[in-house]
Amino acid sequence: MSQNAFDILKERGFIEQCTHEEELRELLGKERVTFYNGYDPTADSLTAGHFLTLMALAHLQRAGHKPIVLMGSGTGMVGDPTDRTEMRRVMTRDEVDHNIACQKKQFERFINFDGDGAVLVKNGDWLLDLKYVEFMRDYGVHFNVNKMLSADTYKVRLESGLTFFEMNYMLMQAYDFLYLYRKYGCLLQVGGNDQWSNIISGAELIRKVENAGAYALTYKLLTTADGRKMGKTAAGAVWLDATRTSPYEFFQYWRNTDDSTVIRDLKLLTFLPLEEINAMQNWEGSELNRAKEILAYEITKIAHGEEEADKALAASKAIFAGGGSGAGMPRTEIAAEELGEGMNIVLLLEKAKLIQTRSEGRRLIDQGGLKVNDIKVETYEHTVKPGDFKDGSVIVQKGKKVFHKVILM
Repeated sequence: MSQNAFDILKERGFIEQCTHEEELRELLGKERVTFYNGYDPTADSLTAGHFLTLMALAHLQRAGHKPIVLMGSGTGMVGDPTDRTEMRRVMTRDEVDHNIACQKKQFERFINFDGDGAVLVKNGDWLLDLKYVEFMRDYGVHFNVNKMLSADTYKVRLESGLTFFEMNYMLMQAYDFLYLYRKYGCLLQVGGNDQWSNIISGAELIRKVENAGAYALTYKLLTTADGRKMGKTAAGAVWLDATRTSPYEFFQYWRNTDDSTVIRDLKLLTFLPLEEINAMQNWEGSELNRAKEILAYEITKIAHGEEEADKALAASKAIFAGGGSGAGMPRTEIAAEELGEGMNIVLLLEKAKLIQTRSEGRRLIDQGGLKVNDIKVETYEHTVKPGDFKDGSVIVQKGKKVFHKVILM
């Protein structure tokens, strides 16, 4: 075995909680451990919020352990109630299968599925055929309802109304761990710390039913400096799918990270050696901006490849230098016939998907947060005309950090 995977995760700041810490560390240091992390197939792309767990999968595999990526094709049809104030929409099997196929391509950028590498499984393959009365008789008997209701998983839903449908989520996730233990010898479940109650329920079920050791480990939740979940913006989620969030926008999201979280994110979200990251601890001013640039480049390279990271870096440098072509910048094409003699700026923003509503566009202009070709837009009656397109394009700047190229065709 290489360096102990537990030490790697701890040194880089991943670990929030775990059961039987000394036992688990010893186990990870002496043998190949099969472990799993569950993912919800509720969208056809993972988000920046998943990045930490994906990196942890990679570190564990690189240290010699075997990952199981469990896709919730069964539990996803129920929906995890954790941190939700209302019940999720129930998806069809076709929707779930499509989302899983799309997400698997993104997992492949982090872990290796070849040969005896990682395994992707779908819990619908065993959950959807369970016989309910037998399941409750054999496994439901091991769950105390009072204890379940005290778990963070369910607390937020008690006031708005927790359905019995959702109450089954913890039982099904615990059974997943038991199933994977029996079929693959899986000894460890990992995940975000908001899943702690669900994860330890599986480890406890294995200990009760099989009288065997099983372990739970959770990671710190990736949050912004003000405590919000990482991977969300005013415009919505930051996706790993390049058609949803372009590599340039993805790069810019990390380039604009808060000063206070740069070192943390370099440790958690890149493969750079800790010695190299620790050397940046006292960087300030332009050096700190360089650290942010390194962070954005490394994360974009992992998610989208070196070529896209190079293009995003070049575009970012061009913009911050006040010039350049902006190659790699998000862009929208508009036909000359559609532009005509001119298009209202709010309509143009809407077409470029820079705003979700026209009232948002008007507020942006009222607050002085919009520029076209580096000139502030003063009124929402402003018209973008053919003559504004220099070399066939205009650059729209939203706020300080969002740049978008509109190309006249």
